[in-house]
Order: sequence, then structure tokens, then C-alpha cells
Amino acid sequence: MILIRHGQSHFNAIYSKTRIDPGITDPGLTDEGKQQAEAAALAKLDIRRIITSPYQRTLETTRIVAETLDLPISIEPLVRERAYFSCDIGSPRSELVARWPEHDFGHLDERWWTDPEESEDELQVRCLMFHEAMAAAPDWPQVLVVSHYAFIQGLTGETVKNGETVTYQPVEGARG
Repeated sequence: MILIRHGQSHFNAIYSKTRIDPGITDPGLTDEGKQQAEAAALAKLDIRRIITSPYQRTLETTRIVAETLDLPISIEPLVRERAYFSCDIGSPRSELVARWPEHDFGHLDERWWTDPEESEDELQVRCLMFHEAMAAAPDWPQVLVVSHYAFIQGLTGETVKNGETVTYQPVEGARG
């Protein structure tokens, strides 16, 4: 499968310069972040479906990729960001439904994100749950997962920048 970190968000743009949490909850993409998503969409990806986190920045990245590739999308809170900064406070399910009516958020709690801070151990439990679910999915080699820095690092051990991709095989010895 292919994991992509969402495009640059308004939080990322400020935090990367100041290293101070700017207090932006559930930020959207900057123009640069939208361009990063477009570049990912134009890459030669052999995917058949997209799994995305319910944060605005991942939903916007997903929309750009999905419109280019015309793929089905599922919302998966397991691939959300590790709760640590203000940007990791999500939007309530009712707001997501109003803003993104084309997606099914029915399986989310109204408040689906973790608060207070999520521990590394809790993140690893989520990563393992997702790993096991994908290992059981026969189509995992053709899945694109739009996620976040800490989740991707926790799952793969790799550090990715905004808009970057990494491949991941949830089954040992598999070729994806």
C-alpha cells in the first residue's frame, strides 16, 4: 500500500518557521499543500481505493487525489494524527457531515479524536490495529492511505514530509 502525508496545512506553515504551536485547530491546506496533493495525484499510482483520516487537511488532500483518479474513499479514524498539538483537535462529526456530504461519517463518534495527549504506546496500539486490518484486506497493495506524520512514522518507522509517500507492506514477504 501507499501512505501519503497530507499536504502542508496552515499549522505546518507557521510551526515549521516558529517551532511554536500557533493554536490552529483542524487546519486546512495552504496553496502549497494543495499543490503537493496535486503532485501526488499525478504520480503513477496503482491504487483502487483511498482510506483517509477525518481531519480537514487529510480530507482536502484526499479530495484532490480522488478527483484526479476517480476512486472510492473511506474515512478511518485509526489513521488520525497522534494527539499532541492544537491542530490535532478535530472537527465534530456533525460539522464534517455538513462540510463533506459526499463522505460517510456515520461510524464516527461526534468527538472522534483523542484528548488529552495520546501516548506513544496508545499510538502503537492504533498502528497495530490498522496493520492487522490491512494484512487481512486482499486489496491492500492497491490502497492509498492519506494520513499524518506521527501515524506514518509509528506504522513504518519512516519520517515523511508534507505530500510525500512511502510504501508499506502489512504482510511479510509480500510484494506490493
